[in-house]
Amino acid sequence: MRIGELLGTGRSADVYALDEKWVLRRYRDGTDATHEWTVMSYLSAHGYPVPRLGPRDAETAPCDLMLQRLAGPTMLRSLLSGDLSAAEAGAMLAALLAELHTVPARLSPHPGDRILHLDLHPDNVMLTPRGPVVIDWSNTKEGAPAADRAMSSLILAQVAVDPRSPASAGARALLEALIPHLSAAGGIPAHHLAEAATLRAANPTMSAHEVALIDRATSLITELTR
Repeated sequence: MRIGELLGTGRSADVYALDEKWVLRRYRDGTDATHEWTVMSYLSAHGYPVPRLGPRDAETAPCDLMLQRLAGPTMLRSLLSGDLSAAEAGAMLAALLAELHTVPARLSPHPGDRILHLDLHPDNVMLTPRGPVVIDWSNTKEGAPAADRAMSSLILAQVAVDPRSPASAGARALLEALIPHLSAAGGIPAHHLAEAATLRAANPTMSAHEVALIDRATSLITELTR
């Protein structure tokens, strides 16, 4: 397998071109992507919009994922360019969360548990000609849907309260558009918001500055959900 140009880089992984149809997503620290591959396969079988998966075999490094090469911008890029409004993005994010939470858990015996993304934000949604596709399932777990709603809200709120971020006003507008949809879907209970804050603070990819914003971010969500 010939690895081509670097197409993108995230907090923990890089994406390389393989050919016109496929890319390789590789964890820099050697994290095993088997769980991620298994969950994405399960979601694909249930019709949820994830990238098509390439094969994995004994020759495939455990930190690699072969994925469909998607055409189109991220939701974040479309928001920044003005091609997508905060209202449109809020409705789309809420719909993607709601659709995800119709998929039963693979492993959990609890009937209310669902597959969770736990990092669903505008930079992890690709707007393809066939519709939005959700990428980066590295944080996926099973649990209560409210935990996913809390995490997506918290990620946006951290940007919204960040005085250093040029995207803070846009993030607040998106959060204000998203919250009513999430409230209608079951809301963001305080204990789930607190759990999301704890998880976010423990995330090793967070900078000290980002961690310091979490309390203000949770306060903003509480204010907007009243």
